[in-house]
Amino acid sequence: MNPQPSCSPNLADIIGFKWLMAREGHRVHVERLQSDPDYASECLAMASASQQEALVSAAQRLHAQFNR
Repeated sequence: MNPQPSCSPNLADIIGFKWLMAREGHRVHVERLQSDPDYASECLAMASASQQEALVSAAQRLHAQFNR
C-alpha cells in the first residue's frame, strides 16, 4: 500500500477508521494519516491484518480513496 497524500479521502471514512482502530487499541493521528504516506501505509497495513471485519473494510475503502 502506498497512499498518496495529494488525494483527500472522505473525512467521514477517516473518522470512522480512526474510531475502529481505537477499538483495537491503536491511536490514529488524522492529520498525519492525510499527509504522511508512510504513516498511512503503516496504519492501513495494521488495520488490514485485523480480525475485525469492519476495520478491514474501512482500511480497504481508505486505500482505494488514497490511490484514486
